[in-house]
Amino acid sequence: MADDVILETRGLTKEFRGFIAVRDVSLRVRRGTIHALIGPNGAGKTTCFNLLTHFLAPTRGRITFKGQDITGRRPADIARLGLVRSFQISAVFPHLTALENVRIALQRGRGRSFDFWRSERALDALRERARELLAAVGLEGFAATPAVELPYGRKRALEIATTLALDPPMLLLDEPMAGMNVEEKQDMCRFVLDVNDQYGTTIVLIEHDMGVVMDISDRVVVLDYGRKIGDGTPDEVRSSQAVIDAYLGVAH
Repeated sequence: MADDVILETRGLTKEFRGFIAVRDVSLRVRRGTIHALIGPNGAGKTTCFNLLTHFLAPTRGRITFKGQDITGRRPADIARLGLVRSFQISAVFPHLTALENVRIALQRGRGRSFDFWRSERALDALRERARELLAAVGLEGFAATPAVELPYGRKRALEIATTLALDPPMLLLDEPMAGMNVEEKQDMCRFVLDVNDQYGTTIVLIEHDMGVVMDISDRVVVLDYGRKIGDGTPDEVRSSQAVIDAYLGVAH
């Protein structure tokens, strides 16, 4: 059903002085799903994310979010509508604790970024919500730990927690597993699935670990040299000859 589509692009294209990084890409992302964007290095995945959040302006094409045309909107406006890329609003201060970082993010979400003089009662309410968000990403045991002391995977989880403080209906994650060991990847997979399940957050992620992609995604879109060459369930994409050729280099 069309009403289930939260994000849609039509003919999305980005050209840099004659080089076409993204060519005529059309996407449909349904509410409450985990949607992966994959492809070999240089396929145009990050450029596509930059177009969705308008860190780059498309050369051609349209983007709609929750039924609104957001093609010409500023990144901050798009984030306020609820299409959020994790690094955009993750106010991670290295020498503040995990709990303090999430509480500041909650204050930002309520338009009170530096309202530190509010009553203890008001701040206690934010602390309780901050603890809930930390628990959602598996950081309940790290509330008092300064962000700078967190392992890499836990820092990424903290970024997600600060992002969730804005209650975004859609979250874009650019290579959330990058630089992680096997245990950290398992934790991050659980975080992503829990966030999707508990909050109903629609998630679009770029990820190079194909095992992760196939395990947690509802739908997978494959780019190669800026073109969409695959779009389907993990099983459909896994068996696509065009996708196999692109990853093995047979087509090129």
